[in-house]
Amino acid sequence: MDSTRGRPIRCKAAICRKSGEPLVIEEIEVAPPKPFEARIRILCTSLCHSDVTFWKMDAPFLQLPIILGHEAVGVVESVGEGVEGLKEGDTVVPVFLGSCEECKDCESEKSNMCSKFSFKLGVGMPRDGTSRFRDGKGETLHNFLSVSSFAEYTVVDIAHLVKIDCGIPVDKACLLSCGVSSGIGAAWKVADVHKGSSVVIFGLGSIGLAVAEGARLRGASKIIGVDLNTEKFTVGKQFGVTHFVNPKDCSEDKPVHEVIKEMTDGGADYSFECIGLASIMNDAFLSCRPGVGKTVILGVEMHGAPLSINSFELLRGKSVMGCLFGGMKPKSDIPLLAQLYLDKELNLDSFITHKVNLEDINKAFDLLQQGKSLRCVIWM
Repeated sequence: MDSTRGRPIRCKAAICRKSGEPLVIEEIEVAPPKPFEARIRILCTSLCHSDVTFWKMDAPFLQLPIILGHEAVGVVESVGEGVEGLKEGDTVVPVFLGSCEECKDCESEKSNMCSKFSFKLGVGMPRDGTSRFRDGKGETLHNFLSVSSFAEYTVVDIAHLVKIDCGIPVDKACLLSCGVSSGIGAAWKVADVHKGSSVVIFGLGSIGLAVAEGARLRGASKIIGVDLNTEKFTVGKQFGVTHFVNPKDCSEDKPVHEVIKEMTDGGADYSFECIGLASIMNDAFLSCRPGVGKTVILGVEMHGAPLSINSFELLRGKSVMGCLFGGMKPKSDIPLLAQLYLDKELNLDSFITHKVNLEDINKAFDLLQQGKSLRCVIWM
């Protein structure tokens, strides 16, 4: 690492040059870290549905060319001035949600939304808005969610890095960077699922299954998965799903929320929407129990449609809340989840359904879009 410290590094990256088209493997140049940044050698990354969502978008939501990827684990190659608590050789998990650990929100137990490093969909580094990537022609490659992990090396602000030193396998640590932590946190920190409760989850992708895993660990007695893919029930059992509902099997006379009410004797204690459709968010809200029911929204509405709910249902004591990263504080909560895995309490292994090399990264996109994978780990 001494030979590269302070110098640009040439390496391979998977670049998105046109919306919705296969990523292109190219040699790029990664600049040294600036103050309060670290350059990371990515060990492995995984494909999150958010990567696919943004990959399909056009400007201004996606500024091309860009290096996508935000679920990863890596090793610190070098650090910039002012970096404390991290050194060369440390294993780290980069996260899209920043944390200064000093502001009012970071010090609060009720919030994970850092006020200094507020979440935004910018394409540059958090402190100066510039990029650390150049392609073979010297042109700028844009940053994605402050991580850009589809490259052998990346530069990340220390506000977006979590040190992992408990010995968890790196492919499992990778999963804690976004989706799994978001789902578990939604069950634990946002909904605060209690023992013996009933839970319904709309959408059994990785995040929905992580919600189920969180509810299982909290002792929920009934965990209902709602999905159009009947194969998801078999998968869901590994994470604690006890019942399954396919909306296709529901009728106009008895829509899905009425089926859920019947299964839970009046409505679920906790309802989670993990798809990103306003109509499903409404179904989730209608499925929860009057007086105490909590509906947690994890999916971003994919068409930008507003959420419309019946105000009378709100007056009956129901609540709706959203969350980012499941309400988790990355720097303190990710290490706790890693330890739970080592203690054989948290199931991470079952999330990994496929593994590919960087050169085959487009296969990971195909598998996820075909509904054949939960998490595909991409080894560098």
